This record gives sequence, structure tokens and C-alpha cells, in this order.
Amino acid sequence: MTRFAEDGDHAPSAANAHARTRAEGGFTVVEALGEIDLATAGFLAEHLDAATTGPRPEVLVDLRYVDFFDCSGLRVLCRAEARARERGGRLRVVSDQPRIRRLLIGAGLWKRFPPLSGIPGEGRE
Repeated sequence: MTRFAEDGDHAPSAANAHARTRAEGGFTVVEALGEIDLATAGFLAEHLDAATTGPRPEVLVDLRYVDFFDCSGLRVLCRAEARARERGGRLRVVSDQPRIRRLLIGAGLWKRFPPLSGIPGEGRE
């Protein structure tokens, strides 16, 4: 069952036009939406900061609904992944978009963020 984060779940951030957070199958899923660039990366960062606050965070960043993603978004991902790792957890990317794949490869981040094609257990109740 999918639900958006509520009180008590990883210090939730309010959904905005560029990011929202939900708990699903033992993961905190941060869904990025629309264009993530210099002007909007902070909205995504707010959600990733909240998702990586606790011990051993298991965070999935869902980029399947992103129309544009640049180095500002990559910087936010790298910072959040390092923070999750420092706390004994991990952060992974979900994307089935070829342009996200090209961006990760071009930036030399493919090994750090090999994308999952979907949320594990997605679609099962």
C-alpha cells in the first residue's frame, strides 16, 4: 500500500510542485517531479534531507516523473547519498528514462547511482 509520509515518519516535508515523500515497502520514496534545476533543486533537497535524517535510512529517489534534471539535481543526490551512507543506510535512484541514464554516465555517477527500473514491490498489495 502506498501512502504519503505522516507525522512520525522521517520528519516529513510538505509536498511541493517538485518533490513529495511517501513510505512504501520499508523505503522512504522521494518522488521528484517536473524540472529539477538550480531554481528548484532546493525543493528536492528539503525532502532528501528529511528522508536521510534518521539512522539507517533506506531512500529511493524516484526520477521517473522528471522532465528535466541537471547538475544541480545531481549535487543534491550526491549530498543525500553521502548523508544516508554516513548514517548506515543507502540512497538509490529509480528511473527508466534514457536521458537520466545518459546524464549519470556522462557525469561519471553510473556506478554510484545504478538506477532501478521501479520501486521494489510496486504494484503489489
